[in-house]
Amino acid sequence: MAFLTPSQVERARRLRRLDIGCEQRLWAQLRGRRLLALKFVRQLPVGSFVADFACRAAGLIVEVDGATHATDAEMAYDARRTAFLQSKGWRVLRVTNDDVVRHMEDVLEMIRRAAQP
Repeated sequence: MAFLTPSQVERARRLRRLDIGCEQRLWAQLRGRRLLALKFVRQLPVGSFVADFACRAAGLIVEVDGATHATDAEMAYDARRTAFLQSKGWRVLRVTNDDVVRHMEDVLEMIRRAAQP
């Protein structure tokens, strides 16, 4: 396991404090081993990135993307980010804010499937 720098730890803590809306809704479903008894954490630093949610046991990261992920530049950044996370052994699942709000059960089913070996 890689050690985190103090600035990475502080950034993750700041993001957890600022967590609003859709991420909170999904966190309410994932925390406390509520999904398949898997332990998820939120705002996990991985390299220079911070993953929205991660389950170390399943090697799964769940990213919640809002409207700010729609431009070509943002999609290219997300692709680079995903490639980096995958190079570190993570599987990455991306869901939209809209899916979390309107289709929570579908999102949870996608996470269940992705968490299976």
